[in-house]
Amino acid sequence: MIAVSRGSGGIFAEDGLDIPALKAYSAEHHKNLQGFPGSVPISNAELLALPCDVLIPAALENQITADNVDQVQASIVAEAANGPVSLEADRVLEARGVTVLPDILANAGGVVVSYLEWVQGLSYVFWDEERVNREMEGLIVHAFQQVVEQSNKRQVPLRLAAYVLGVGRVAQALLDRGLYP
Repeated sequence: MIAVSRGSGGIFAEDGLDIPALKAYSAEHHKNLQGFPGSVPISNAELLALPCDVLIPAALENQITADNVDQVQASIVAEAANGPVSLEADRVLEARGVTVLPDILANAGGVVVSYLEWVQGLSYVFWDEERVNREMEGLIVHAFQQVVEQSNKRQVPLRLAAYVLGVGRVAQALLDRGLYP
């Protein structure tokens, strides 16, 4: 990891950041990243334009837009926030061959864990954190495999493949259960 940011800006270290040390530094400095040893300050806009393998916009929507998409140098964009890539930017990234892991898949962990909590509550069985993480990982990996399979089958981007699967499941549920179960 070469850069991280918060709302007020971020830091960059060409040779990589020591993440455990950065977590400790941030906790000691009231979540401030500035001044972390071995790093230089960087704006959030500069961070999005860094040459990197994977870019993870994880806080706000519309961080990558038609205005800045040409500056993105990552080969993979993993949407950890809701809607961090605008529709226009998504089309540009797709045309350039950048893999976009869509938010509906990449940041679904919280929704999956809520589902797992519901399942536990219904059965009056409560799992430890390790079990919850294992169950979540299994569901997320399976979903990712299905999305990739759908993407390859239909020759569409991952986002569209995820939507095709989701809409297909809703349509099947309506056929199976009717409109008003």
